[in-house]
Amino acid sequence: MARVLILGYGNPLRCDDGVGWHAAVQLFRTNARPEVEVLPCRQLTPELAELVSHAETVLFLDGSHESQAGEFRCEEVRALEGNPAFTHHLSPGSLLAMARDLYGVFPRAWLLTVGGQSFEVGEKMSPEVEGALSTLKARVRELIAEVIGDYAAAG
Repeated sequence: MARVLILGYGNPLRCDDGVGWHAAVQLFRTNARPEVEVLPCRQLTPELAELVSHAETVLFLDGSHESQAGEFRCEEVRALEGNPAFTHHLSPGSLLAMARDLYGVFPRAWLLTVGGQSFEVGEKMSPEVEGALSTLKARVRELIAEVIGDYAAAG
C-alpha cells in the first residue's frame, strides 16, 4: 500500500469543478514512486475508506465554490466526530471518519483547493484556475517530500 494517497476529485465536464481531477491525472502520469498512489475520481465515495485507512497521509484535491477564482488553499483535515452519513458523496472529513470507524485508523490528511470561477457544463477551466494548477501540484510535491523524502516528479 502507498504511504501517500492522492485523491483528486471533481467533474472534468463542469469546467473549474474538474481542477482536482485534472491535477490528479497529471500527477498520475508523472508519478514514478511506488510509495505514492494517485487516484483521479469524480467524487469521494465510501469505497475509498479502505484505501484511506492504509495510507500514512492523504491529499485531497478539489475545486472550491468558497474561494475567489484561482485562489489556492491548503488546510489540514480532521475526521469528523460522530458517525458519518453513508451517502454517495462524502466530504474529506467524513471519509476519514469512515476509515476510522470501519478500519480503526485514519491518516493525517490535507485538503488542497483552488477557487473556481465557472462550474457550468464544459471541459475548459478558467484561466485563473489553469494558472493555479502549477501552485497546487507544487504544494502536493512538497507535502509528499515531507512524508517520504525527496520527491522529484515532472509536471
